[in-house]
Amino acid sequence: MSEYDQVLHEDETTNRMQESLKLFDSICNNKWFTDTSIILFLNKKDLFEEKIRKSPLTICFPEYTGAQEYGEAAAYIQAQFEAKNKSTTKEIYCHMTCATDTTNIQFVFDAVTDVIIANNLRGCGLY
Repeated sequence: MSEYDQVLHEDETTNRMQESLKLFDSICNNKWFTDTSIILFLNKKDLFEEKIRKSPLTICFPEYTGAQEYGEAAAYIQAQFEAKNKSTTKEIYCHMTCATDTTNIQFVFDAVTDVIIANNLRGCGLY
């Protein structure tokens, strides 16, 4: 999340967030993953929360008109990723994470486990 205002090392004209969106689009809509739910981790939310107050989201998303605060800006980024999904049946489960926060990681692990169990039950006709 926090690299929305940075460019790639290998290509100083490409924004890192835009590159991530392009990669997500190619994976999410790949024919091999047609029937696959996706769990999307938007990491480094702690760094993003600090940075968004100083560096505008419009660096990456010129059309963004929301507040320069964590909640609204993070929701906008999440919506940009979710909008890449062209399937009406594919589920995208998005989690904003901080990999160094053990409580947060445990919550995400539990949520991922729930998704896997629900998908397996659905596949067996039990959900």
